[in-house]
Amino acid sequence: MMAGLLSTQYNSAWSKLHLLRNNPALSVLTSTQRKYSSKDGAGTEFLHKSVVPTMHYQKSLPRLPVPKLEDTIQRYLAAQRPLLNDEQYSNTEKVAHDFQSGAGKQLHEELVALDKNNKHTSYISAPWFDMYLSARESVVLNFNPFMSFNPDPKPEYNDQLVRATNMVCSAIRFMKTLRAGLLEPEVFHLNPAKSDTDSFKRLIRWVPPSISWFGAYMVNAYPLDMSQYFRLFNSTRIPKYRCDELLTDDKGHHLLVIRRGNLYVFDALDRDGNLIKPAEVHAHLKYILTDPTEAPSFPLGVLTSENRDTWAGLRQKLLDAGNGEALQLVDTALFCLCLDEEVMRDHIHISHNMLHGDGCNRWYDKSFSIILAKDGQAAINFEHSWGDGVAVLRFQNEVFKDTTEKPLVGPGSQPASVDSASAVRRIGFKLDEELKAGITKAKENFHAAVSKLTIDAMEFKKGGKEQLKKKKLSPDAISQLAFQMGFLRQHGQTVATYESCSTAAFKHGRTETIRPASIHTKRCAKAFVQQPGQHTVEQLQGLLSECSKYHGQLTREAAMGQGFDRHLFAMRYLANFKGMALPSLYQDPAYAAINHNILSTSTLTSPAVSLGGFAPVVPDGFGVGYGVHDDWIGCNVSSYPARNVHEFLKCVHKSLEDIFTVLDGKPIN
Repeated sequence: MMAGLLSTQYNSAWSKLHLLRNNPALSVLTSTQRKYSSKDGAGTEFLHKSVVPTMHYQKSLPRLPVPKLEDTIQRYLAAQRPLLNDEQYSNTEKVAHDFQSGAGKQLHEELVALDKNNKHTSYISAPWFDMYLSARESVVLNFNPFMSFNPDPKPEYNDQLVRATNMVCSAIRFMKTLRAGLLEPEVFHLNPAKSDTDSFKRLIRWVPPSISWFGAYMVNAYPLDMSQYFRLFNSTRIPKYRCDELLTDDKGHHLLVIRRGNLYVFDALDRDGNLIKPAEVHAHLKYILTDPTEAPSFPLGVLTSENRDTWAGLRQKLLDAGNGEALQLVDTALFCLCLDEEVMRDHIHISHNMLHGDGCNRWYDKSFSIILAKDGQAAINFEHSWGDGVAVLRFQNEVFKDTTEKPLVGPGSQPASVDSASAVRRIGFKLDEELKAGITKAKENFHAAVSKLTIDAMEFKKGGKEQLKKKKLSPDAISQLAFQMGFLRQHGQTVATYESCSTAAFKHGRTETIRPASIHTKRCAKAFVQQPGQHTVEQLQGLLSECSKYHGQLTREAAMGQGFDRHLFAMRYLANFKGMALPSLYQDPAYAAINHNILSTSTLTSPAVSLGGFAPVVPDGFGVGYGVHDDWIGCNVSSYPARNVHEFLKCVHKSLEDIFTVLDGKPIN
């Protein structure tokens, strides 16, 4: 009886999942308000002790659905419509329908069969890992994003040494809590008054893991996939010819610290795997910060910014030269802490420093690095192949909360009287002339790449989430519409646009794409930008409402695994794997164009995060990081020389002004 009821509940569950917004932060944000079911006897070892085991829901998570082929084709054509003229669209429509009844039908059936035979995972997981790990471009700018921490509310705790010590201790406490199965499971609560309670947690812990997801669903709570979390620590991406590998070795007890391009390690865990005394971490980091050793002429870290095949070849040469043990120390370290010498001037400086830095004081292949500037400004830069924003943001939120609410050292704390000179080891490398030449060349390539990047930021202070919600408009939809209007104002056209959407509600879900450029945004942008005098205020308000509704539909579909991008990607991957001739849909210029994402966008709001950013994904694109706050909207945007980011942001600002003017019932100029 119970199983039948659960099956019925399961089949209807997805009607509510639309509330899992495209923002990976949304689900994680509950962690900052979560009532932990712990006796606060967690001590210094754990952040908290969850009543519900960390992976309690993992086994019963629903599987990522493979969309119906006809739905995928319909959604694909809808996304193509605003990008093509009538003749181009007619051709693309024919190619898509031929695919649907021909090669696509066969590939879809094989994909569904493959998915049924691999119920332990999702159909996108392996192809997505392979896509990242096979990419030969540098991870810098092309893949690694950053998210900067807000400053500690207590200014004296932003001292570089104090903050570094607290962040290292909190990061290790997070790791210990996770590995002990005591970290609160990641759950999206639609009705927290019912599901985010001690009584519910005490009850659900006794429901077997094989059906626990259904128990959460019954109180409108949606557990999220946590399969990526184990890759946070002791992990790195290893360069290999043609396809890299991910290495995780949880036996490592040491932390990797980089300062002035010099690499140091010390054991942050004792023999039993417990965090050493915070005063000892304090002492070791102070020792590193006061080490007079000059910056090396040939810093190894810059090699991790190279083309992956080039780096793979140089890494093999490093191994051949007897550097195996040194590289193993780097690869198996808990994580990387980068202590920078510079004081940050402003948000733009922070963005450049945390996104790429100088290339020498980083090891970009580590799963994540905590970067701390001289003035205590901090950020996380993470390697993207192993996981998405959900895991990293949960980690960042917990570390910020722990360091600000329960810091283990303060401005008046004295470092332990320990022999840091013995405990801390500076890693040396044996370099021949070929390796030195490789490092020199890597430096040149790095500087050539980052010198082309421009970053600018904008804050729109005349309205935000609260005002938009009062008007029954989606804040995300209006932000995306402003980007469409801004680009139309600047360049007179509608272009391929990408918005990332988490599918963490499913087992081994990764991301799906929302396609914000639609016939609705095109019509609305044209009315606002090119024909403002031809429409009444009421008509313009109606166009805004249409855009909001349609964007909401796209978001719901993507969050439920019902986009078209991943499905088409997986079928193309399958065709390549089988050695099939590439179906004509994938050779259509329109397919290449819609995947040449000139506007690449991702949204993020969190109490822990000041700003996030990434580089454009194409040479003539923009990388748009944005956040919609209660009464303001912020954008952090990057571009290469082919685009003018300053002008784009002025156009976006003007678009937001026009939108909020119309929402106030006033005509626009």
